[in-house]
Amino acid sequence: MLYLDKDHDPRENAAILAQYGNVLDLTKTIKETEQLFNQVRVNKATHHVHRSGGSFPQKIASAFFRLLSMTTEPDNLIKVKVDPEGNVIPDWKELLDEELSNLHKNLVKEVNVVDFGAVGDGKTDNTNAFKKAIGSGKVKVVVPAGVFITKGIQLPSWTILVGAGKGVTTIKLHDSADKATRLITNANHWNGNHHLFVGSLSLDWNVERLGNVAKTSTWGNHSSCLTYANVTYGWVKDVEARNPGLHCFDISSTLYNYAGDGFRARGGSKYVWLDNLNGYGFGDDGVTTHHSDYIFISRCHMCDPSGRTHKKGFSNSNGIEVDDGSRNVLLVNNSSARCFGGVEIKAHENSSAASNVQIVGHISVNDNRSFNFRHIGHHKNAEPESKTAYNIIATNLVAITPIFTELYKDSTPRGMVISAYKNVVVTHFTLIGDPDYDYTGNPVVAVQYRARNVVLKQIFVKNFKKAGSDIKVFGGENRADSVRIHDVMSQNSAPKAVVAGKDITVITLENVKSVDNYL
Repeated sequence: MLYLDKDHDPRENAAILAQYGNVLDLTKTIKETEQLFNQVRVNKATHHVHRSGGSFPQKIASAFFRLLSMTTEPDNLIKVKVDPEGNVIPDWKELLDEELSNLHKNLVKEVNVVDFGAVGDGKTDNTNAFKKAIGSGKVKVVVPAGVFITKGIQLPSWTILVGAGKGVTTIKLHDSADKATRLITNANHWNGNHHLFVGSLSLDWNVERLGNVAKTSTWGNHSSCLTYANVTYGWVKDVEARNPGLHCFDISSTLYNYAGDGFRARGGSKYVWLDNLNGYGFGDDGVTTHHSDYIFISRCHMCDPSGRTHKKGFSNSNGIEVDDGSRNVLLVNNSSARCFGGVEIKAHENSSAASNVQIVGHISVNDNRSFNFRHIGHHKNAEPESKTAYNIIATNLVAITPIFTELYKDSTPRGMVISAYKNVVVTHFTLIGDPDYDYTGNPVVAVQYRARNVVLKQIFVKNFKKAGSDIKVFGGENRADSVRIHDVMSQNSAPKAVVAGKDITVITLENVKSVDNYL
């Protein structure tokens, strides 16, 4: 069975996807998936259940965050296309390429941090050397091979920071750095920065300096290897992140915002590309986005979180998380291993859901929940219906042996869970289990908790012999509805290919086959 370690090269993901049977004409597949989406999409709530706004402290917090918020407006999905080299890209990548050219044109000089007194011996404090080299920006700062200790680096606009490669150049937090320290971030979170590029190096948050603390992070978007907060036009390419207290890579607003469903933070990042990144040992998530727009995440591999941001046994640590208020996010040919969620698209109860998210190619290996789409606190019939959990398209997915995990002890394994979201289309999805692994009678794919307008098509499921069903659409008062399931092949798998619960009003099954080759 496939095993992806922390040194896995995510540039190989496209080839691995092809090995698992998903050899696709991507131009055709993307077009067909978009057509399915346009057939089912609805952009209004069917009903809304009102309830009290929480405790007095929660109301005070909500009122504060609303001062820093804007209302969420409906938006259309970004267009995705295939370039002449066969790469899947967003339709705004041409703009990003133009701005990268502008970044290079606006540089005044190129410097080497060693010329400002930096020493890559793993001992010397180079904080001041980096400050001097970076100055006020409009500079390309080269960091040669070595381990460079710092108490944190802040990048002004028009700055490039590059090393000699992952594992060759390492920037590491000083032993005396505060727990809240971001190893690399932009200089001005409130007014924002623009045109930042970080590449070709490793980032070591040095969690060991904290000892055996109960929690490795502080609050908000602190405690991460790299944080872009309120950044327009940003690139992070060919970077490894090790053992951050919170996140490896956080594309964020100035502050995380909890003003309520229907509100988004001001000061979000936009037009950011993350490519060929590795991350492991993260306290919460490998890659995360909050209240940001037009984010492109490609060829990244996140694995083996510590989960130490959370209480032991309750760690929602995801490989890639598209979180609160994020919109227009494209994920292409990424991978995850041994996380709670491989890819989680979600929001907290007191924030807007991530929306307009597209996945084209992802490999999940031994994650507890390979793909998890949910808006917490908006699942049950007694809870308010989500105003913002809309629009997910996913194609060319592979989920391999989801498992139980110590990260979240009470969470049962799933290849996919869809909760609360509307307008979800998933095509060309391969799920491969272990026939001897005890899935305790649970379903492999769950469509549940008031999910609506869901299409599952071209689904191949194999070897989940001890699951209850390959696909289950949950009924009852919290039922999913308006679900279409087409072209399912279940091979040597669960006793039932598809199960539908009671009270579901609209469900369509077409071309569902189950075969057992063990006989």
